[in-house]
Amino acid sequence: MPDYDMLVIGSGPGGQKAAIAAAKLGRRVAVVDRPDMVGGVSIHTGTIPSKTLREAVLYLTGLTQRDLYGQSYRLKEDITVGDLTARTQHVVSREVDVIRSQLSRNHVTLHAGTARFVDAHTLALREVSGHERLLTAEHVVIATGTRPARPGSVEFDGRTIMDSDNVLALERVPRSMVIVGAGVIGMEYASMFAALGSKVTVVEKRAGMLDMCDVEVIESLKYHLRDLAVTFRFGETVAAVERHPRGTLTILESGKKIPADAVMYSAGRQGLTDDLDLDKAGLSADPRGRIAVDEHYRTEVPHIYAVGDVIGFPALAATSMEQGRAAAYHACGEPVPRMHNLQPIGIYTIPEISFVGRTEDQLTEDRVPFEVGISRYRELARGQIMGDSHGMLKLLVSPEDRTLLGVHCFGTGATELIHIGQSVMGCGGTVDYLVDAVFNYPTLAESYKVAALDATNKLRLIDRIGD
Repeated sequence: MPDYDMLVIGSGPGGQKAAIAAAKLGRRVAVVDRPDMVGGVSIHTGTIPSKTLREAVLYLTGLTQRDLYGQSYRLKEDITVGDLTARTQHVVSREVDVIRSQLSRNHVTLHAGTARFVDAHTLALREVSGHERLLTAEHVVIATGTRPARPGSVEFDGRTIMDSDNVLALERVPRSMVIVGAGVIGMEYASMFAALGSKVTVVEKRAGMLDMCDVEVIESLKYHLRDLAVTFRFGETVAAVERHPRGTLTILESGKKIPADAVMYSAGRQGLTDDLDLDKAGLSADPRGRIAVDEHYRTEVPHIYAVGDVIGFPALAATSMEQGRAAAYHACGEPVPRMHNLQPIGIYTIPEISFVGRTEDQLTEDRVPFEVGISRYRELARGQIMGDSHGMLKLLVSPEDRTLLGVHCFGTGATELIHIGQSVMGCGGTVDYLVDAVFNYPTLAESYKVAALDATNKLRLIDRIGD
């Protein structure tokens, strides 16, 4: 008999949920992770610390209150790294305690150390002391996550030239900063440091940023970031980064030179699979360290599963959790429906962006007719109360059956607000439900009713002219 029914490598969101789901089904389960990484990258260097840092930035800078109290309003004049990290350290330590408690409460054994495959059912556990012992399992779940990808041509020092993991260990808030890469992580940190008063330059080889988002939303974000003195260099590639006594010099292939106190690379993520000895289990990873899986999150070896960032897109904590649960259910023979294709995307820039469903460009390309309904925060009492006059909610509505084809939100609370639209879409509801529903007043949720009325009024006009 193997030591465990399921052995999970990694205690991040996907690994946690896989372990707990299997334990709830009465299986003997163990999780392997380094003692300083309980909770995974998500807790220690990714989702939780970066979002906590964002909250600290918004609070201390008073940025969201400036429409009410003036552009010079600031809760704290000289914000130090200590001010920012105090809140982060508190939240991270509390989250680690919560995860340890959840695993213990569900009788999941937590092994401190790292694991590598010896064969398809056996793993070597290297403990902190350096001692190795073998563990066997009927099923294995790989949930090792990712690390920031680092170009080989750049000499990272973790202080002046860094990746997104090092940002949390900065000694001081830089007066100027170059961020290479305009993806989700790059734009989130660009927003935060710009809010802190850093002069930020974003370098991106593509022609634009966040191309999965609604064009109007991205234009709004660009406007806000430019208002915070962010400079964009699209269509540019970094040729070299030089470190000098007085700062860094980022040299672009076009010949431009950008001086700054610090440079942060946000050039994608690399799967943490190098040390797993995958070949001994009959597995392999692609050049980015990602493992291929089927619709049940099984690898090419049927009793070995992989979930979370290590399998690639969408690489979100929320989807990783559901992947972990689904993989555990499948391994235990428990029926589980396929994950719903309506996955909300949340981007924690300043202001927030969130959406579910398709964009206007996607619908146009697919030749799907739609009508647009828009609500702006400045037209809502709650928007005025909280001082957000720039936010907006956009509904994309089918004129044929009046269902929602997409919901896009920009502004305060966007990542919370999006779930109303997700629920209506998931249940096959129509825009008429939002028109007839009563929302608490004053709330941002009321924006759904305003946007729904805007869309239905346009549809009514089309019908009137058509008749």
